Amino acid sequence: MLNLPGYQETNQIYDGKRTLVYKSIQNSTGQSVIVKVLRNRYPSFNELVQFRNQYIITCHLQHPAIVQPLGLERYNNGYALIMPDSGAIALSKYWQNSEQTLANFLNIGIQLAEAIHYLTQQRIIHKDIKPTNILIHPETGQIQLIDFSISSLLPIEQQQLINPNVLEGTLAYISPEQTGRMNRGIDYRTDFYSLGVTFFELLSGKLPFESSDPMELVHCHIAEKPKFPLKTQVPEVLQEIVIKLMAKNAEERYQSALGLKHDLERCLQQLETTGKTRSFELGERDVSDRFIIPEKLYGRETEVQILLDAFDRVSNPFGNSPHTPTKGGEGRAEMMLVAGFSGIGKTAVINEVHKPIVRQRGYFIKGKYDQFNRNIPFSAFVSAFRDLISQLLGESDANLANWKQKIL
Repeated sequence: MLNLPGYQETNQIYDGKRTLVYKSIQNSTGQSVIVKVLRNRYPSFNELVQFRNQYIITCHLQHPAIVQPLGLERYNNGYALIMPDSGAIALSKYWQNSEQTLANFLNIGIQLAEAIHYLTQQRIIHKDIKPTNILIHPETGQIQLIDFSISSLLPIEQQQLINPNVLEGTLAYISPEQTGRMNRGIDYRTDFYSLGVTFFELLSGKLPFESSDPMELVHCHIAEKPKFPLKTQVPEVLQEIVIKLMAKNAEERYQSALGLKHDLERCLQQLETTGKTRSFELGERDVSDRFIIPEKLYGRETEVQILLDAFDRVSNPFGNSPHTPTKGGEGRAEMMLVAGFSGIGKTAVINEVHKPIVRQRGYFIKGKYDQFNRNIPFSAFVSAFRDLISQLLGESDANLANWKQKIL
């Protein structure tokens, strides 16, 4: 129950793991508002920072697709975020109870592309695009984005390798680079991937990757290609747009929201003119508004391939035999040394094999001796195996039991 001075609760409209949302009346104005509070009575420092973050980021944004907060007030040991009540509902709820036509989808998609373009202009990465974070007004069809709690103002950031259960964002919608297992930075194009997952769900009625195992979902985002159902009624051109949005490498996705908007508008124009859509070359107007250096390693293909060949020999010691050992099973072992002068790029070469190893469900761990901190024996090995333990703890109970048996 909400007990915030100056506000009278009418009903609770959302009950999440971390937050509660109420519809209330502001006593001073009689205005209907939405009040969002933290569920935990004693929130952590990170929870408080994220809650303030969504207010700080959105309070200066001026766009019809962004819900601008009315204020941030102290509440118990945390905060209460006050937002206007426009009568909008979650897109997930709206889509279940509305006419699911291609025209309706395209109008929603065009608005979302416009909203993400505005965020890109403001140098904001949302990082949690999904149907429950998208509101739509049932009468006007106006789209609004909410929940900027983990949004970033940095042009690019790195995600550390951590347990998938505590990753920022929603595991079913996060981009491959958000998993921390791609050796790639997170930039504005991560929102395109999450938008692609949202589009896939709206068009097909289900998520592209479904699993109760967090590590399985992480693997799917990194290695598996989304596939629409065989008997789907989704036009081929829309399937191609979704596949482009959900490309594993950010360089292969749309590079601008305006490029996506143009393709969606072309689909809508075809639909209104001929009653159907046909395929065309995507991305004709897709030009990035910023200079981005691709995160690709050049000139080290031979060295990287040598490392990958070694991994293949270790993971498949019987060659083409069908009796390939499973992950963590018995096999051969090899040691390879990567040598070179300081700053020549040894770490970059090693990191380049990260994604192929994870794609094959292997464990990638690394440790490095610090030349300025030599007083800790075996520090590199300690760091490497700390990474391994962190990854193992993210596995299912069955896999954990298997590893426990092998270790003990």
